[in-house]
Amino acid sequence: MELSERYDPKQAEPKWQKYWAEHQIFKFDPHSKKEIYSIDTPPPTVSGKMHLGHAFSYSQGDFIARYRRMKGNNVFYPFGTDDNGLATEKLIEKTKNVISKKMERNAFIQLCVETLEEIRPAFVQDWKRIGMSCDFSIFYSTINEHCRRISQRSFIQLYKQGRIYQKKAPIIFCPACKTAIAQVEMEDVEKDTTLNYIKAKIETGEYIIYATTRPELHPGCVGISLDEQGDYVTVQRDTGEKWIISRDAVEKMNPEFPMTIVKKFKGKELVGKRVDVPFSQKPVSVTHDVSAKTGYGSGIVFYCTYGGLDCVEWMARHPTVQPILIMDESGKYNNLSPYQGMNSINARKAVLEDLEKKGVLLKKEPLHHTVNVHERCGTDIEYVATTQWFVKYLDLREQFLEAGTRLQWYPPHMKVRYDNWIKGLNWDWCISRQRHFGVPIPVWYDEKGVVILPDERQLPVDPLKDKPKGYKGKLTPEKDVLDTWATSSMTPQLAVELFDNETLQRKLFPMSLRLQAHDIITFWLFNTLVKSQLHYGINPWKDVVISGHAQDPHGKKMSKSKGNVIEPQLMVDKYSADALRFWAAGSKLGDDLPFMEKDLMTGQKFITKLWNASKLGLMHLQDYGEGPVTEVFDRWLLSKLQKLIKESTETFEKYEYSRTKAEVENFFWHTFCDYYLEIVKDRLYNSEKRGIPARKSAQQGLYWSLLSILKMMAPIMPHITEEIYHTYFASREGMKSIHLSSWPAYNDRDINEEMELVGDIGVDIINTVRRFKSEQQLSIKEEFSELILSSEEAAFPETISPLIEDLKAVLNVKHISFTGDTSLQSEKFALKIGLKR
Repeated sequence: MELSERYDPKQAEPKWQKYWAEHQIFKFDPHSKKEIYSIDTPPPTVSGKMHLGHAFSYSQGDFIARYRRMKGNNVFYPFGTDDNGLATEKLIEKTKNVISKKMERNAFIQLCVETLEEIRPAFVQDWKRIGMSCDFSIFYSTINEHCRRISQRSFIQLYKQGRIYQKKAPIIFCPACKTAIAQVEMEDVEKDTTLNYIKAKIETGEYIIYATTRPELHPGCVGISLDEQGDYVTVQRDTGEKWIISRDAVEKMNPEFPMTIVKKFKGKELVGKRVDVPFSQKPVSVTHDVSAKTGYGSGIVFYCTYGGLDCVEWMARHPTVQPILIMDESGKYNNLSPYQGMNSINARKAVLEDLEKKGVLLKKEPLHHTVNVHERCGTDIEYVATTQWFVKYLDLREQFLEAGTRLQWYPPHMKVRYDNWIKGLNWDWCISRQRHFGVPIPVWYDEKGVVILPDERQLPVDPLKDKPKGYKGKLTPEKDVLDTWATSSMTPQLAVELFDNETLQRKLFPMSLRLQAHDIITFWLFNTLVKSQLHYGINPWKDVVISGHAQDPHGKKMSKSKGNVIEPQLMVDKYSADALRFWAAGSKLGDDLPFMEKDLMTGQKFITKLWNASKLGLMHLQDYGEGPVTEVFDRWLLSKLQKLIKESTETFEKYEYSRTKAEVENFFWHTFCDYYLEIVKDRLYNSEKRGIPARKSAQQGLYWSLLSILKMMAPIMPHITEEIYHTYFASREGMKSIHLSSWPAYNDRDINEEMELVGDIGVDIINTVRRFKSEQQLSIKEEFSELILSSEEAAFPETISPLIEDLKAVLNVKHISFTGDTSLQSEKFALKIGLKR
């Protein structure tokens, strides 16, 4: 069967995707004796459609899965979706025109499950369309009954271990989403604000000066601190007032506030003195604190409950101080504040006006600083004291760091992000969320407030409607749900436990590989490792492969608000899925990659060239049969091919797919197409003239190089390679798919350095003649009567004599002769062109 004139990806790609599904090409076989290679895949959120970042990173993961399959592994490659978070809740509310909190929770969960069943096929089709080779029959949704059961079981087991506890404590809170969030859900954003200098009267009669960016928290002020060993001064103002500031602050505040130093002293002189802070509940005492720096602001610091992590840490260092909680769980100020009912933005504006009216606001200094926001909605976070559930793990930081050293990191430098995250942890993991939708925390409280847990066999439960089996007393249900990461951190179990076979589960877990992007190392990777260490005492995977991000052409993050989003669906329509995957393979592992449409054009050109080269090659392989390789250029090609196979295998084993792609691409364009195909055409077309053995030798080079190129590009460009493979090679190898065939095996017996050297000399001769014709503006097919070669080496004629007939054919010359005339010599040889006859 011959290839058609042109390859049409619009027809071929859907055809092969259907074929793979119908023939279960990528189905995991639980009964196979092959070595299992299990992959922990990131479950995307069904909240729209695939974006370019998905196409970029998931393609890179798929390269690896397809390679491992061709290496003979029984690949476990499930597909799940993350459906228990805020994004899903908002999607269902919008799609079904409902409000989750006005529905019974189980009814809303059921509505989510049913709606997701409706919309998921179209969503998942985007993944299938780019050629993902997951076993889509191994599927989980993080909100379905199976996943809720596993997530709740994890909670119960960790609670019984003493690793889960409940307490009222300041937690990171999103006022917009009205829920607690974890440290990993924050991101840093640069914002403009003001550093506000304020005066407060101290019991000695002077005013101390302090600076704050959070003046709205004055009603919650619990302390004023300084450095007891720091240098401070009392200054006389021209108004008669005396101010106390750090020595370093004098220069910063002059000449805006003319002043004269009247006293110098150490900060410890003020420790214990009482200060009347504007709008505070009561006077506070001056204390020493390690966080107070004489070089920042006025050198005197204002603390409240809670202005940020620094205030939380200050309270921990001053345990006798009682918090004044002025913000409730709505993210608004309560009746302890004059700004009751306001959020921080409005209260800040109001308190600054009031401070100015009282004459205690000295100045507002513009400040560009870093603010923590909720990564989901971009809202400035608050610290609010509420009762929450936590996983205790700060005491295990060294264990987690050591566990990280036992993972194989690709690329290795990504481990630094993991290590830095653990070293910077300040909180235990807050796993409760004040949301209606999600995986319910499986807890009730008896009349004395004692926690009651269900039997694991009863899971999943919803305490709002269920009761623990056999319990007769009065119970109060827990209303909160689990943080979505508390469930997503169990993805190995969510996938593996779809098989009710403990022996198989032990083969699948720990898993071989975790694939993910670098931005969720602190979210998904760390939390999954934590759960695995706490439950099983082992790492959840052997290898960790970290991808980068797809960026816009200017190297910027894509976002709808910036209008720089590129939809992968449109790129597949315009070019092909294989071209998009070709682009994704151009990124070094872990690196971000700006999107350049020209890269897809390059991929499409590669497809066209591969099709045309294969069309030419298969035309001459219809009568192929194994035989000896007798010609130098064929042995030259096969020797270079073996080196390519060795290098490509080694790089793929290290997940360096971009190097494999680059090396195979280079070999295909230059060694195979530019030289080899042109060299052997005469032997393939003119067997009467060149002889049958010469043609059969060319067929050997053609067959093995073309088959190997197809196989090495198959993980990256699965559709075009499958189309060509099925046209000829599938029947010869007896395989249903190129993706089930064997990866090319390295054979060092085909390595022949001498043949490579001779062949390289032949290629140099070809390049020199081609360059001459180009310089003379002659057609590459221009015929010449004689080519004269010169070399200092006496053995030169004998060395290249086996190439003469191939060189005459490819260069279109009638005769090649040799001379010892060194005046012709240029580098390795020189040439002289005879007259055209």
